[in-house]
Amino acid sequence: MADENMTNSTDDSKVLGDVAEFQEFDESSKRNSFGDDKLEMLKDLQLNVYIELGRTQMQIKDVLELERGYVIELDKLASEPVDIYVNNKKIAEGEVVVIDKHFGIRITNLNEPNSRLKGLI
Repeated sequence: MADENMTNSTDDSKVLGDVAEFQEFDESSKRNSFGDDKLEMLKDLQLNVYIELGRTQMQIKDVLELERGYVIELDKLASEPVDIYVNNKKIAEGEVVVIDKHFGIRITNLNEPNSRLKGLI
């Protein structure tokens, strides 16, 4: 039995309601084209940074024979720039400097910002 309160009419009456109001979009909060606002929450992340002076290949027997004072020859000249990596991605080149008995790196060539970010995080 059908419920007496239910009707099966096809009434085409219009629904009346209020018009939705939205706040105006404020473009003054927009940042530059690099999307700094999207990266803001990532700026506190710590990333691994390492400097590659050069590379070489050694046999296992030679590695096992290493002793204090042993010199390993690298594939780069002393005058060549060193590579700067962040999370295993090369982002820059630099030169080694000494600051109060500590080593440092002076950046001489930096990759483009977009290529630095690609694949970094």
